[in-house]
Amino acid sequence: MRDVARLAGVATSTVSRALANPGRVNETTRRRILAAAEQLGYVPNAAARNLRVGASNIVMAVLSEPAIANGASQIVPEVLQTVAATLSDSGFNLLIAGRSRSAATETHIPDLAVGGIVRGAILIGAAEPPSFGRRSLAGAGIPVVSVLQDRSAAGIPSVVGNDREAMRDAVLHLIGLGHRSFFYIAGPAGSYHEAERFGGLADALAAAGLSERAVVRHGGGHSFQDGFQSGIRAARAYLARERRPTAAVACWDGAAIAFMSTVRAQGAAVPGDVSVLGFDGVPVGAFCEPPLTTLRQPTAELGAKAAEMLLALLDGDAAAPPLKTTLPNRLLVRGSTAGPRNARA
Repeated sequence: MRDVARLAGVATSTVSRALANPGRVNETTRRRILAAAEQLGYVPNAAARNLRVGASNIVMAVLSEPAIANGASQIVPEVLQTVAATLSDSGFNLLIAGRSRSAATETHIPDLAVGGIVRGAILIGAAEPPSFGRRSLAGAGIPVVSVLQDRSAAGIPSVVGNDREAMRDAVLHLIGLGHRSFFYIAGPAGSYHEAERFGGLADALAAAGLSERAVVRHGGGHSFQDGFQSGIRAARAYLARERRPTAAVACWDGAAIAFMSTVRAQGAAVPGDVSVLGFDGVPVGAFCEPPLTTLRQPTAELGAKAAEMLLALLDGDAAAPPLKTTLPNRLLVRGSTAGPRNARA
């Protein structure tokens, strides 16, 4: 650092401020320091810095085990991308910790928090705050934020999409097209997203004065990673019905895509015989045949907001963020939905 200061013509303390807190140094000086550091190949020693300032600059993202291997869905990677970018802009690095099915192998997660290696944590999706023995992430004394899953009831600030409201509005759109019978492909039993999204469909039926008998519910797989197989099984059950609903609504896009492909292969027209609605807005949906109508999650906004909330908690002088922040999903109307050929009760 002294060599960088000498080459840039500034004090060593100015170099330290420029690298640790860029906003405290004017832009011209900061650029001169960065150029000198690059010329000399200088990289700050993070461990030494942590010892000096008494605080880590590492934030941990905790994932459920299969969060990345998610079939068609890129929701978790998209959220992670903006979490990492937002933290990086404030001088923090992101450490990704994946959960396993063996509690004994998860000791490293609370240990990182209790040992002061990480400054805060973000729970992604279905990841639970891990614990081992008397050590736990929730009790480690560091800020924790949840994204994609509402944990506000447990006192954890959460950033989520408006899944229930968005599904309600999307099903009302289908009802407005003339649909009165629905085939619902359920997500994993006990899932937060399944409860919210099916709740939205039920709300739409009630708002339109339709009976709960207007929906046939199928599925409830073990995980969202089972999406393609869930969609195939649902399609077979749908095709076996003597009286088929005119619209299929899937809890997530992977199931919707597999459902649509399977029924089409058996001669059912989409959207002529059955309209198909998904949820998540995965990019591949736009390239299906026909393109999938879906609800797009605001992944970039969710990740950025979760990171901003954690940064606010790390800043002791900032006001505490709200326990729950809800961002809107967006309906993408494409070729997989249209009015039914024949109105059926």
